[in-house]
Amino acid sequence: MDIDTVRTAASDEAAERRREQRGWYFYDWACSVYSTSVLTVFLGPYLTSVAKRAADADGYVHPLGIPVRAGSFFAYSVSLSVIVAVLVMPLVGAAADRSGRKKPLLGAAAYVGAAATAGMFFLGGDRYLLGGALLIVANAAQSVAMMLYNSYLPQIAPPEERDAVSSRGWAFGYAAGSLVLVVNLVLYLAHDSFGVSESMAVRICLASAGLWWGGFTLIPLLRLRDRPPAAREATPRPDPTDHTDHTDQSDRTDRTVRTAPGLRQLAATVRDMRRHPLTLSFLLAYLIYNDGIQTVISQASVYGSEELGLGQSTLIGAVLLVQVLAVAGALGMGRLARTYGAKRTILGSLAAWTLTLGAGYFLPAGAPVGFFLLAAAIGLVLGGSQALSRSLFSHLVPPGKEAEYFSAYEMSDRGMSWLGPLLFGVTYQLTGSYRDAIISLVVFFVVGFLLLVRVPVRQAIGDAGNPVPEKI
Repeated sequence: MDIDTVRTAASDEAAERRREQRGWYFYDWACSVYSTSVLTVFLGPYLTSVAKRAADADGYVHPLGIPVRAGSFFAYSVSLSVIVAVLVMPLVGAAADRSGRKKPLLGAAAYVGAAATAGMFFLGGDRYLLGGALLIVANAAQSVAMMLYNSYLPQIAPPEERDAVSSRGWAFGYAAGSLVLVVNLVLYLAHDSFGVSESMAVRICLASAGLWWGGFTLIPLLRLRDRPPAAREATPRPDPTDHTDHTDQSDRTDRTVRTAPGLRQLAATVRDMRRHPLTLSFLLAYLIYNDGIQTVISQASVYGSEELGLGQSTLIGAVLLVQVLAVAGALGMGRLARTYGAKRTILGSLAAWTLTLGAGYFLPAGAPVGFFLLAAAIGLVLGGSQALSRSLFSHLVPPGKEAEYFSAYEMSDRGMSWLGPLLFGVTYQLTGSYRDAIISLVVFFVVGFLLLVRVPVRQAIGDAGNPVPEKI
């Protein structure tokens, strides 16, 4: 084969890879609107109001005969959706890796979630049970789809491109979230001018997120390619000459077989990850510092309203500022990673998170400018922290097990972030101060930093059977 033919083939391969990467970005563009407009802004207050209309004189609703305070119904629905996702993700991830058919599974999960979100248009009156069911389906489907979407990253980007590609994906998502949230807020705040009620405006906003999700999902489904299953690491089999008593292991296996299929697959994935302790060490560090990130995101508005006395319009403006600056932050930190490596850049972001919380502790009450500066700092480190964590983890996944391992990563991202809110709540309960509660979250970034420093990522990448990039 002559040199010109080789160059042409390499050029064609690079062009096809870039085309597939552009399609991959558009799934973040499609689904991030659900996270921003539905979960973060509109659904919680609206579903709570629907549940309160259906409540009895004591303020309780009774799903399946269980007494639940109307004000807790949304939170319980989110928690149940996480349980459903935890049971389903390992099964889907293992099936995707073994069959190589990720794209139809991604499409199925995305369209189930989009349809459930669009169905929220019908949440009128006191239909709280319908709202809870649609939330559970949409949230679980979103988790499954994101797991499959993330698992494409090692396949569509060589090691030297992965940080930049992951960062662009996050930037696309934040840009879409900002754009649609602006349109939704115009409709919501000026609903009388459009001739619709406030309730109808919210339902239109919810349904539009589902239509956006489903419509733009067509692009990645047209661009992404299925690949034959990669050669998977063989699970070590017992040595027939080894006469060691394996009774304990047999008992554990028997107990695992009797569990639900999702938990059985999750247990198998975790057991396999124990063969890659450095990968597991990174996942532990990520679980801890991501718990801090998710808690800051979820509790910042509470801190702003309760401790700083800021109004709803200020809080909504801060959410928009975070979304907009997260685009620049994700792209900027992606460029930093090309120079300093992903690990060092993530460590720098964790230091920035710590300083941001320290500054937030001293914000004066009734000062929106300071809160906007805090939101700006969060936005600049938020997207990059998450994007680079995803790309770094993709280097630590053994070939052929991308979806299976990313199911554990996604559960760390979405299903394990409970300790931060608990610490925040307990600190406030003991001290009566939201300032003490917000500063207590520093521990997650400090511990996550110390754990990540100890992970030798080059060795971890080599142990996983992957090529080691020049900068990591």
